[in-house]
Amino acid sequence: MTPGEGRRVAVLKAESITAGYDGPPVLDRTDVSAEQGKITVILGPNGAGKSTLAKAILGLISIDSGHVYLNDADVTGLRPDKLVRRGLAYLPQLMNVFDQLTIIENLEMGGYTIKGSLAQRISELFETFPDLAADRHKKSGQLSGGQQRMLALARMLMTDPVAAILDEPTAGLSPLYADRVWQQIGRIRDLGVALLIVEQNAEMAMEHADYVCLLAQGRNVLSGTAAELRHRDEVTRILVG
Repeated sequence: MTPGEGRRVAVLKAESITAGYDGPPVLDRTDVSAEQGKITVILGPNGAGKSTLAKAILGLISIDSGHVYLNDADVTGLRPDKLVRRGLAYLPQLMNVFDQLTIIENLEMGGYTIKGSLAQRISELFETFPDLAADRHKKSGQLSGGQQRMLALARMLMTDPVAAILDEPTAGLSPLYADRVWQQIGRIRDLGVALLIVEQNAEMAMEHADYVCLLAQGRNVLSGTAAELRHRDEVTRILVG
């Protein structure tokens, strides 16, 4: 084994997170991490705490205990705008594009922290998302749901993040567009971004993920590579509750 081989180095890491809303905690000492150029998928039955974990990492809800690290820096409790400036991007499930703005204007809004040329960054993203380039002056409200999701992915990348959290990126999409979104997510992984993805479609997620974190009742119950977990019977039992 060569030096460092087999050792996982996380760009984004949440350790022993306890958090929730009013009332008892939803998360109980939960851990998850994402590596450079890898996809980690968070799976679990409804109510497992998947989206709550994403919100806790992003500073959208308060953390009662535990820590979040981005590139080894402790960023626990930082506001989302400060996390963006440190290299963490976020794709919410809903309200992820501005309907009355064109594709280019949406991308410009996504690049509000960029110090260099917005035009250059948009040009780079049009190479990765050629379908958006063809409709660059069309308002996003005129796009299909799948096209809007592609635009949301591109806008997420405007700040050239080191890590990104995606909350159910294929929710509500046709199987065809869900597959296209996952293909695009794979290209984003190949750019070196550390990806942490909350997903309900376990079968499709397992096909594309590198690592899987399985939650139940706010706790880690199983984790490993997608190849290791894909055919384990207990995964299905946990997901169906």
